Amino acid sequence: MAELLTVENATNLLMLCFLQAVLGFDNLLYISIESQRAPVAHQRAVRFWGIIIAVTLRIVLLFAMVRLLELLEAPFYTFAWEGILTGGVNFATIVYLIGGAFIMYTAVKEIGHMLSIEDPGHDVEAKSGKSAVSVVALIVMMNLIFSFDSVLSAIAITHVFPVLAAAILLSGLAMILLADGVTRFLQKNRMYEVLGLFILLIVGVVLLGEAGQAAVHGAEAIGTSPEEAEALALKLFGYEIVPMSKSTFYFSVVVLVAVEVLQSGYSRKLNAERRALQRHS
Repeated sequence: MAELLTVENATNLLMLCFLQAVLGFDNLLYISIESQRAPVAHQRAVRFWGIIIAVTLRIVLLFAMVRLLELLEAPFYTFAWEGILTGGVNFATIVYLIGGAFIMYTAVKEIGHMLSIEDPGHDVEAKSGKSAVSVVALIVMMNLIFSFDSVLSAIAITHVFPVLAAAILLSGLAMILLADGVTRFLQKNRMYEVLGLFILLIVGVVLLGEAGQAAVHGAEAIGTSPEEAEALALKLFGYEIVPMSKSTFYFSVVVLVAVEVLQSGYSRKLNAERRALQRHS
């Protein structure tokens, strides 16, 4: 227990909670809209049990993913296209490559969606009088779909399962307590969602970097000599794919947050000056 109480784990937990909150925006919005289709008397219970079941299944998904990464460490294929692509591939390589590409695609898609002028609730049909059970089942199913990117981004930050599970539990508790409030806040303060999406892009890059060394770490774990393991590092056009360091990742996040805070303050100042000029004109 004592080994979990470190500054690194605490920092990772804070970052994971922030990402879970940002990645859960669409989920919160969906839950708040879909729960309104249940009978009015059951809507609060629908939100509560939908989130409880979904968070439980998300932890199961996380545990399964972490265990698979540990069990399927041995490289199963080696590229030998000299000058183009060389290095080994294991299960973790595939997960990181697909996950990194998927997360970056999700972030870019969401940024594009935010730039559109469509109303998030535009496509929501009128209340259909669904039963509470069917609405809960639909919320749980959609939550699992939404959870794929959050689970992959969490694994990119740390492999310490108690930290990962704690972040998911805390985000689930926040969803239960603040579902409606968080949705309204993020709708009014969309810059926080934009910030989170750009952080998500960086997380995608982190995952792609991890893919380059996944076979190396897997080979070392099963007792392969250091020299043979190093030969399994992925190289693209002769350049080795290396993971981003945690210090670089956190520095990038700090810079993004600082830019967002300064830009928000400057925008408020400009708006105040415009209002003052309009009053005096």
